[in-house]
Amino acid sequence: MKCTFYKLGLIDYEEAYDLQKRFWAEKTAGKEDDILLLLEHKPTLTLGKSGKLKNLLIERDELADKKIPLYFTDRGGDITYHGPGQLVAYPIVDLRKRGKDIHRYINDLQEAVIGTLADFSIVGEKDQKHVGVWVGKDKVCAIGVAVHQWITMHGLALNVDPDLNSFSLITPCGIVGRGVTSMAKLGESAPSMEEVTIRFIAHFSRVFSLPLEPGSVDQLRL
Repeated sequence: MKCTFYKLGLIDYEEAYDLQKRFWAEKTAGKEDDILLLLEHKPTLTLGKSGKLKNLLIERDELADKKIPLYFTDRGGDITYHGPGQLVAYPIVDLRKRGKDIHRYINDLQEAVIGTLADFSIVGEKDQKHVGVWVGKDKVCAIGVAVHQWITMHGLALNVDPDLNSFSLITPCGIVGRGVTSMAKLGESAPSMEEVTIRFIAHFSRVFSLPLEPGSVDQLRL
């Protein structure tokens, strides 16, 4: 079994979600290969199925004026921001071949991110109470997944060098008293998105014990 990854660049949230649903349908129909979508989103807010609108800190019409859409999603977790400078990874993998263990899956995502951060001399950690990857009390990577028929959707968002001021629109992930940070803020210099993506692919392959092969984005969008 192998995993095909697609580097999609900057795309709308809806387009990425449609691709996830397409690959999820193929996986449930029996396709062997796992999929990893790697991308950046245009400024977007998403609310998880257990999220609360009180964690949106501005009025909906103000959000519309800023041209930032809000999507109600089927992933776990609360509200989060996506935007340029953030590496978003959406794995579509079959957990039936991984012991049907969602906790292990989330832990593996965290480990892949922690390994990536270490390559840039950043020490990321897990938190016993809150999912994600943290540096001190600040979150550097948000994780929210959905699992349907043991096939995963959604995933993680690693702050490489996003506009951190945009997180002031929300209570990130609904967690009061904690902040957000980025690799650019934590490191001596801001790494490029390509550098971080290459290292994340390597650590995802290592943690999940999956050979990763690039897929054709042109054929994907036919």
